Amino acid sequence: MNRIKEKFDVTHILRMTDETGIFQHARFSVPDPDKGYTTDDNARALIMAVMLHENLAKADYLSLIYRYLGFVLYAQNEKGGFRNFMTYSRQFTEEEGSEDCFGRCIWALGYTLASPAMPGGIKRACAAAVKRAMSRISTITSLRGQANTIIGLDLIGGTEVNHFMPVLAQSILKQFDQYASKEWRWFEDILVYDNAILPWALFVAYRHLGQEKLLRTAQESLKFLDQITFRNGYFQAIGCKGWMVRGEKSAQYDEQPIEACSTALAHLVAYDVAGDRAMLELARQSFAWYLGKNSCGKSLIDVETGGCFDGITSDGINQNQGAESIVGYCMANLSIERYMAVDFGLCLEKKVSIR
Repeated sequence: MNRIKEKFDVTHILRMTDETGIFQHARFSVPDPDKGYTTDDNARALIMAVMLHENLAKADYLSLIYRYLGFVLYAQNEKGGFRNFMTYSRQFTEEEGSEDCFGRCIWALGYTLASPAMPGGIKRACAAAVKRAMSRISTITSLRGQANTIIGLDLIGGTEVNHFMPVLAQSILKQFDQYASKEWRWFEDILVYDNAILPWALFVAYRHLGQEKLLRTAQESLKFLDQITFRNGYFQAIGCKGWMVRGEKSAQYDEQPIEACSTALAHLVAYDVAGDRAMLELARQSFAWYLGKNSCGKSLIDVETGGCFDGITSDGINQNQGAESIVGYCMANLSIERYMAVDFGLCLEKKVSIR
């Protein structure tokens, strides 16, 4: 496996991680035990840690993989679902988390399972958790839960993909057919959180199933999203303080870092599937949001701590540096590096799938 030189500062990630997992929130750059942990964050952190280990094999990165995977495995309940919110005293606060959380866990387990850099014991643990979760997949109805699950299934492979992926993909297409119009090419009457995951999942489903409607819907919906979020030459995420309801303007604040990550990764997959080099430029612009090419004109990366600030608010940069922000930045950073030259000006000639 080709590895690239270490460029990413993991100081804040190590600071945010204790013997249980990665903390959900921080007070400025200080981990906040009062808010505890989430499986959502630890699942994403697992993907990030695997990417770091693939990039440069280090004992610290493998240790993070064991830590985050251990959290995800502990979060799985007897029915195969996953609990989400955990207090600092290691007590989960619900019997089962959201369907979105379930999908993120399937994605994380699939990514880890698919990595050739993983030790056998880690792969076997992931495979056992996936097998336990299979019975829950057919019950998933939330769009983002379905989308994350599709991405995970594509990585897992086997009979599960052939059985579940067509059903999940058709369910997302049905939503698009129900809500889309000539002017509104989307899956709901509102654009909310982690929007890019939906066309991303359809690109993945097309790559596996080869159905032209999947590709067409993926391209149309991503183009629609791009027309809203790329303004004045830079990426501007739909704000979580109101989102964007059909027929209304997009909320300007708060812009969340995870949106820049998922948008960048969605465009990389769009390029990988359809070969449209314009997608690489949009991925670059999405990632540049972290570095100051944004509505605030300021970098969200704290060079002093290695952390990523929690977004752009009406008052400027949110000075807290939580888990979701730094994990998303790291994932986008490493994924972009797999496709583009260091100066982001030259595209690599050989396509490299981010899986």
